[in-house]
Amino acid sequence: MDQQEKRPDSPRRDTPPSPATGTAAPRKSRGKLIAIAVVLIVAAIVLWRWQPWNRNPNGGAGAPNAASGGGGRHMGRGGAGGAFASMPQPVSVATAQAGDMPIVITALGTVTPLADVTVRTQLSGTLQSVNFQEGQMVNKGDVLAQIDPRPYQISLSNAEGQLARDQALLATARLDLKRYQTLLAQDSIASQQVDTQASLVKQYEGTVKSDQANIDTYKLDLTYARITAPVSGRVGLRQVDPGNYVTSGDTNGLVVLTQLQPISVIFTTSEDNLPSIMKQLHAGTKMSVAAYDRSNTTLLQNGFVQTIDNQIDTTTGTVKLRASFANSDESLFPNQFVNARLLVDTIHNAVIVPTSAVLNGSQGQYVYVVKPDNTVTVRVVKVGPVDAERTSIASGLAVGERVVIDGSDRLREGAKITIPAAHPKHASGARGASGASGASWAGAASGASGAHHHRRHASETSGQ
Repeated sequence: MDQQEKRPDSPRRDTPPSPATGTAAPRKSRGKLIAIAVVLIVAAIVLWRWQPWNRNPNGGAGAPNAASGGGGRHMGRGGAGGAFASMPQPVSVATAQAGDMPIVITALGTVTPLADVTVRTQLSGTLQSVNFQEGQMVNKGDVLAQIDPRPYQISLSNAEGQLARDQALLATARLDLKRYQTLLAQDSIASQQVDTQASLVKQYEGTVKSDQANIDTYKLDLTYARITAPVSGRVGLRQVDPGNYVTSGDTNGLVVLTQLQPISVIFTTSEDNLPSIMKQLHAGTKMSVAAYDRSNTTLLQNGFVQTIDNQIDTTTGTVKLRASFANSDESLFPNQFVNARLLVDTIHNAVIVPTSAVLNGSQGQYVYVVKPDNTVTVRVVKVGPVDAERTSIASGLAVGERVVIDGSDRLREGAKITIPAAHPKHASGARGASGASGASWAGAASGASGAHHHRRHASETSGQ
């Protein structure tokens, strides 16, 4: 029994493998190798049929790309192979049309009132009353304030009394002169006495005139004591309260009065535009000017050019113009910054395209023209006047030709395009189309990834 017990420290002997278990491992390894070989063969066939290195945007295999200078291969963004370069690109297009294109000069201007008056007193005195409210619209001649008139009334009465006395003396001197002249005719007095009396009459006449001038001065002071509006307009904030002693030397004055209707806008333009402007002015044409707000989106007023400055500023090479506006709704406020648009002339039957269609490159300004076979070609154009969202083409494009207005960043010479059916002429439709294309590209990529995963899973299953 002791011999039959196994000792714990005795070494274990591995049993030799049976024939059935010995052949299972090599079979499994061979199956995996066969699956890997099948996958490599399938991948080689796919690459041989696809041949992405020989494709160009026109779909021809092995043809060199004329736009990129040949080579038989064009790279996509980021330097990667252009997997989707040969796919038609969704874009938005517009048709070049004939129309009137205005030649507009846009400049930054400042609203400047035609009259901006600081109302000051012309004499000294105590301010009795203020007859206006801040911000009130007043008319020319309305009483704005009253200065105490009593000192000037007293001076006026004194001057009137002095005048009456001097007038009486003048009358007496004239009567004496008349008597002396009669006695001189009778040879009763010396002629020297007559001459002296005549001189005294002249002296009294001068005194009377001086007295009358004093009276007029005091009357004028009484008029100045009633401070009136020199022009029609809006009064600003009151600078002096009633009860203060005011003088003509006060810097701030009583109030600032600004004329608002009509009002003007002063703006500058380059001296290069001066010949065309002077041509219209000499022809007697009233050039219209539109004033827009600071953001250049809201129209405030329409007016016309009133005058032009008499010299060019040599430091900036610009000249000032003044435009007049009725400002009936007071939408223009003094010292407000506005964008002035001066209509100089209008080009009739011009070729007009959306501004987004014109691109800038090393060769200059160009557009992508859509061919009948839904491919694009680069066309260098000469641009004329631009009016916000519209651009006139002076040369290089004809009426009726279609140009790309959105999605041109993915195009090149000879590229194929697709035009979405919904909103073909609007940028929003192009953005939606490009988003849908991006979604389809993402779906295609995810589908290809799923197919690859499915093939791998199938190969592993077959190997097992």
